[in-house]
Amino acid sequence: MNPRAMAFVSLPRFGVAAALMLALAGCASTPAVAPQRSALAQWSPSPNFNARKAQFIVLHHTSTTNAAEALKVLKSRNSGGPVSAHYLVEADGRIDQLVDDGARAWHAGAARWGDMTDLNSSSIGIELDNDGVSPFTQPQIQALINLLNDLTTRLGIPKQAVIGHGDIAPGRKNDPSVRFPWSTLASYGFGLWPDQPLIPAPPGFDSLAAMRLVGYDVSNPRAAIIAFHRHYRAMESDTLDNTDASILYALQRKLMAPR
Repeated sequence: MNPRAMAFVSLPRFGVAAALMLALAGCASTPAVAPQRSALAQWSPSPNFNARKAQFIVLHHTSTTNAAEALKVLKSRNSGGPVSAHYLVEADGRIDQLVDDGARAWHAGAARWGDMTDLNSSSIGIELDNDGVSPFTQPQIQALINLLNDLTTRLGIPKQAVIGHGDIAPGRKNDPSVRFPWSTLASYGFGLWPDQPLIPAPPGFDSLAAMRLVGYDVSNPRAAIIAFHRHYRAMESDTLDNTDASILYALQRKLMAPR
């Protein structure tokens, strides 16, 4: 496991005693979350607000040998400290939810995407049961696509805002690995992907500036280039070429197109 910083139900009306028993049972298993309010101010609530929401979905691979091992790590303290994710997608397509969508899971760690540095607070983390070397299974990818459809629709997350842990932490993380089928996700509309056919970039095109526009932290250019290659070309070279420029030119045009 890579070290990473880790519904509302309508209930029928109960009697007082039953409601009290239910509350006590809930308290025994899940600590109550106290309202975050200042003792210096008078509480005078306004209805004009909504919950803080995720803006991205970050994909990981577990680096474990099986889902049971991954679940154990995601639900306990391991040698690198406690980690978690909102979801685990197992190799057979089973989906486990470990953290409420509205809560902050500890999955992204030290990361950056564009101007955002606290990705745990602005993203949904999805772990894929995979050792980082083996191919991802078809049932797993189909389950992931179904989950992405649900999350982007229900939470209002842009479909393009699906990225990898390696994208937000270049040089530190490489998941969901070079084997992950980003192009398959793109065929369902998920993730930022270049339109085909590619158009040659104009003379003087700045590929690193385009990578920064996409979201990559280019303070370490070599690490950023490897992360970009892993995502868009299924390789880990550290040298940019004309194909990279064409891909980045296509991504830049897509990002800057009128909406």
